[in-house]
This record gives sequence, structure tokens and C-alpha cells, in this order.
Amino acid sequence: MAEKNNRKYDKRLIFPVGKQRDFLIKSRQALGISWPEIAKIAKVHNRTIRDWRREKYSIQYRVAKRIECLSKVSLPKEVEIKDPFWYSAKGSDLGWRVVLERYGHVGGDPEYRKKKWREWWEKEGKYNPSCIVAAKVIKKPKFSKKLAEFVGIVMEDGGLTKSQLHVSCNSRDDREYAFFVKNLIENLFDAPVSICYLKYALVMELVVSRKMLVEFCNQKLGLYVGNKLKQGLDVPLWVKQNVNFQKACIRGLFDTDGCLFYERHRIKGKVYSYQRLNFASASPQLRESVHLFLRQLGFSSKIRNNRCVQVEDKREIKRYFDVIGTHNPKHLRRFMEEYR
Repeated sequence: MAEKNNRKYDKRLIFPVGKQRDFLIKSRQALGISWPEIAKIAKVHNRTIRDWRREKYSIQYRVAKRIECLSKVSLPKEVEIKDPFWYSAKGSDLGWRVVLERYGHVGGDPEYRKKKWREWWEKEGKYNPSCIVAAKVIKKPKFSKKLAEFVGIVMEDGGLTKSQLHVSCNSRDDREYAFFVKNLIENLFDAPVSICYLKYALVMELVVSRKMLVEFCNQKLGLYVGNKLKQGLDVPLWVKQNVNFQKACIRGLFDTDGCLFYERHRIKGKVYSYQRLNFASASPQLRESVHLFLRQLGFSSKIRNNRCVQVEDKREIKRYFDVIGTHNPKHLRRFMEEYR
């Protein structure tokens, strides 16, 4: 059984911070191919390659060795090879120690606890409006440009569970922007935002634990609880009906899952480079809506590879930053480097 699991789940490589990204970029440059072609070599989805570049997840050992073999770019010496689920033993060890320290024992009779809880709830809990299980009140703002931008942010890099709102950001490249998002959420809803850092990935998670906020986002704003792609992720109707809300929503979408990059082509030994403004989404409905918004605003945007929406004219990219703008310092710095 153990041998079967080892074949199914590959070992992982733990790079020093920044080294995994550097290894992938150097390998792609050495091979002279695109990121989608790298994904084909690795036999993974394009988004997985992007998450590896962001160092959101550790790369598989067999994939890294295949890329190393083809590109001739050596893996860093400081890389650690970890077995599948190497972290589970450490996590479980810490878990039982915390439980033991807090409660004085590990385990217990869950049925007895449920019975006593039901007795308490029926007797007094459900009659107590200040009870700790009561939903905490939030501010419910009216439709606005700030609220539309928040919707764009959550649609791409966020999500809703039954009791929480969460937004993920790269803790290195998007750290400044993450604090902008944190302040935006707190100002809109008057609810505290917690920040969680993933120890073995460059990810900072913004979390709001408010059931009332989830209900407001779902019922009033039109955001989905659970798997948003399976439910047909698209821009809510109230945003579509107002051009200023459209601009703000586009800004939120591009600031989280958009990028400025150079598309390069080699023709007869000469390299041609073109700047692109790109927004990628796995939702066809969302891509179509963003494409339509940009067209209505006078941009000659295009849908590429049934995966992303691009603005490809240099003058229109400049106009995008004039008309729609950005709140992500990373995008602004890259734009200023080109147009200063």
C-alpha cells in the first residue's frame, strides 16, 4: 500500500525563498519556449505553472528533474527533497500537544458533548441574543465603485465558504496591495481582517470570519459560495448596469489576476518584443464580460487561447492606466518603468 501511494504522490522540492521562481524563469529562457509549452512538458495545467512561479506551492521532484534535464539549468544546491505528506507528522504532533495543553486530555466522547450542547441550546442558548454563536453584525454598504472593485478582487483571488471570506495574495510581489485590500474590506464592512502567512509558500491569506458578510456577498452582491467556476462565475448584474462600476470591477480583476508582460517572437534570428496587458480567467462567462466592458470603453481587446483577455496596443495600455487605473503598486511600477 505504501509503495502504491509513493507512486501516486511524488516527492516535493523545497527551495529557498525566490529560488523556485528563478529556476523556472531561467529554464524557460534557456529552452526559448512559452509558459504553456513549459506546462505541457511538466504535464500540468497552466495555472499550476503560474502558482509554482509565485511559489504558492512546492514543485514536484520528477517535474523539476525533467525541466532540469531539458533546459540544462541546474537545481540550486540548497534545495531539500521531501517525501509525500512530509509535513503531516509535524502538524499532527503540534496539534495533539496544543489540545493536551488546552483541555488536559486528547479525545473524549463526541456524542456526550453533542448531547450536552443540545441541552444547553434548547434551554438557554437560542434565547440569548448576545450568545457567542450569534452572527456578528457588519456594515452593509450601498452599491458603489469601491464595492464593485471589491467584487472584482473576490471573483479572481478570493472566495466564500459558509462562514468566511478569504482573499489570497503573493506575500512578496503583492504585499503592498494586500494591505490595500485589507483596508478596503475593513472600511466597507466594518469587520476585522486577519492575515495568515503560509510557512512554505509565498502566500498571505486575508480572512474575514463573518457569516453575515458571506450572506451579504452572496445574496446582495451576487458572489458565489463554494466552487465559483462550477456555478458559472460572471460579473454580477448590478455591476454590468453601471459603467463606473464596470471600470472599478475591471480594476479589481486586473489588479489581482492581471499582468503587464512582453510577448517576444524570434524571426530570422531577430527578436521582436511587444508589451501586453493581460487578464486570465478559467471562466468563459467572466472573460466575455471583461472583453465586452473593454470594448464598450473603446479598447480593442482580444480573447486569446480561450484563456485570457489582452489589450495589445501600446497606446491603449497607457489609456487603460489613465481611464481605469490600478491600486496595485506592482503594476504601477512596471507601467511607470515603460512610460516614464
